[in-house]
Amino acid sequence: MDLEYGPEYNDFRKEVVHFVKENENVKLEGPVRSESRIAWQQKLIDNGYFARSIPKEYGGFGGDMDIIKLRIIAEEFAKSPIPKPMGGQGIQMLVPTILELGTEEQKQAYVRPTLRGEMIWCQGYSEPNSGSDLASLQTKGELDGEEWVINGQKIWTSTAHLSQMCFILVRTEPDAPKHQGISYLLMPMDTPGIDRRPIKQMTGDSDFNELFLTDVRIPATNIIGQRGEGWKVANATLGHERGSLADPNATMNRFNSLVNLMKGETINGERVIDKPVFRDRLLKIQGRIIAQQSNALRILSSQINKGQDTNMAKFITKLQGTELRHDLEGLAIDAMGEMGTLYEDSPHLRDKGAWQMSYMYFLGLIIGGGTSQIQKNIISERGLGMPKEPKVQGA
Repeated sequence: MDLEYGPEYNDFRKEVVHFVKENENVKLEGPVRSESRIAWQQKLIDNGYFARSIPKEYGGFGGDMDIIKLRIIAEEFAKSPIPKPMGGQGIQMLVPTILELGTEEQKQAYVRPTLRGEMIWCQGYSEPNSGSDLASLQTKGELDGEEWVINGQKIWTSTAHLSQMCFILVRTEPDAPKHQGISYLLMPMDTPGIDRRPIKQMTGDSDFNELFLTDVRIPATNIIGQRGEGWKVANATLGHERGSLADPNATMNRFNSLVNLMKGETINGERVIDKPVFRDRLLKIQGRIIAQQSNALRILSSQINKGQDTNMAKFITKLQGTELRHDLEGLAIDAMGEMGTLYEDSPHLRDKGAWQMSYMYFLGLIIGGGTSQIQKNIISERGLGMPKEPKVQGA
């Protein structure tokens, strides 16, 4: 069986390999919106290695949706230390939502600066009493002339301390059934009345925040979709979120780093990677990553073959991907032995503690973005058509 892509794609791979080798020593410095990071992001777009199929008029490369070329780009970037494209909630979640459901004015205003990394977004979904049951949210949005007035509280708002914008769910129809009374608004984070408070994580960082919103006024035009139909828009965004939390190509890049780590660590003078128990665990993780990559190709192909049903493939991405990353980071910690228990400022810390931090971070992501238990319910009910989980009477 000939599994070669053919001369056209072989030539394209050579182009990508040349670009990667030419730029693998690039070092990005400064905060997320630094000039060097924005310039690098634009270079990737200009060469078609990021935002490849997004139209030029919105800041993308304007190329066709060629899934084999996308796979080649992902494979070659995963092999190299070359800086990867910026991601985040704006790029990976909001941009595809706006391109699908936004107005022309919203596409022109938000897509280009978001893709370039000039505009950072956060997500205002969860509330203290509305996590897994997101549709029970209580933050209010009331229309006062040409402005929405927002009052309420959000929690677990990732990167809110760095963001210029927030896509937020608010209840605008208080008398409607809970899934039908929600609107999806775009809120500038410098608007008066927004109080951001960091939440300390078990990693020691504060990537999450609480938001307290008091008479926050934003333009009435800052709505995606129709008033009261925000649940539909939110589900489109959540679909993109689940994929972004478990990118198999990023996992393969991490796997390559794990292989190098296991070649360097030793037990009684023998390389960890040569120990059968560790090698067996490594190969099992590699097999799971390859399966995830194939699953991602199935999802990607549905953008060309519109009749292809990839719902199940999408449903399993977040569940399998986050648990896979947690297991991968855990193997790295085990491979380091007692060095894997170190943290923070120890002089013997490997890779500046990145393995320990990622291990805890992905433990959190197994919960964030919809817990594994919620994901299993979604798979069983929406994917397999099984009966819904019984509801407690009166809940």
